[in-house]
Amino acid sequence: MSEDLTIDFLHFMEIERSASPRTIANYRAALDVFRQSREPDFPGWRNLTADDFRAWLFQMMKAGLARSTIRLRFAALRSFYKFLVHRRGLAKSPVAEVQLPKTEKKLPVVLSIAQIDELLAIPLTVEVAKNSPSWLPLRDAAILELFYSCGLRISELRSLEVKDIDFLSENLRVVGKGSKERMVPIGSLALSAIQRYQREAAVTHGPLFISKRRTRITQQAIDQLLKKYLKLSSIPFDISPHKLRHSFATHMLDAGADLRSVQSLLGHSSLSTTQIYTHVTKERLRSAYDDAHPRAK
Repeated sequence: MSEDLTIDFLHFMEIERSASPRTIANYRAALDVFRQSREPDFPGWRNLTADDFRAWLFQMMKAGLARSTIRLRFAALRSFYKFLVHRRGLAKSPVAEVQLPKTEKKLPVVLSIAQIDELLAIPLTVEVAKNSPSWLPLRDAAILELFYSCGLRISELRSLEVKDIDFLSENLRVVGKGSKERMVPIGSLALSAIQRYQREAAVTHGPLFISKRRTRITQQAIDQLLKKYLKLSSIPFDISPHKLRHSFATHMLDAGADLRSVQSLLGHSSLSTTQIYTHVTKERLRSAYDDAHPRAK
């Protein structure tokens, strides 16, 4: 019966809530981990108490799990028990009474403008392998330019279609989380990079960014190309495509863009998600002040 409840819940999340495959996988994993922690004497989801979940919370904290992992697991449990209360007649949720540790505020890693310039220039300096199409460096240059120009998520970039770009208005149609659409302006350098790539690769319709086999590029391939060019740069730390998104947001705020505009460009549903970049900007201002002012220290 317990197994049926979790299956029903995950089906509900997928069909009625249109949750992403990653969210479904995370929720399934969280429910499985908790259940396994109670085996072989699992009493059933309806019979658990707040103390059962407090004990599990203590167990995870004692094991040194990241607070973000703990909060993600409890987010799954809270959604599950809301489902049981509203759809399966459970009187109340035992998880609602559990106090969770606050999230650790980690400032995002941000590249300097000089580092961005260096990274974006590298693809066009690399020699193409004999068995690779000549347009690959142009594609890679366009991908990096677009990441930084528009602050896209990797899932948003790889799902772009040729028809999503309006070269006349210099705008990009982006489908973000929850299938929400937004229009994002594209800089002239990114537009030029895309046009050069499209011309050389003869990409006129369908997926904007393609593989050697002319199928839609994968997330893994994008990760790999970024690592490749990072190794050829002087940047002394690892970055992911998401770090280019962080850099985009921080540089926009540094240059005077207002928070609401940056929120809209990034596709954040909550302003509080965007506000972390104001902390980054304050840190950068403090650092610049300390380095430059003769009486700062």
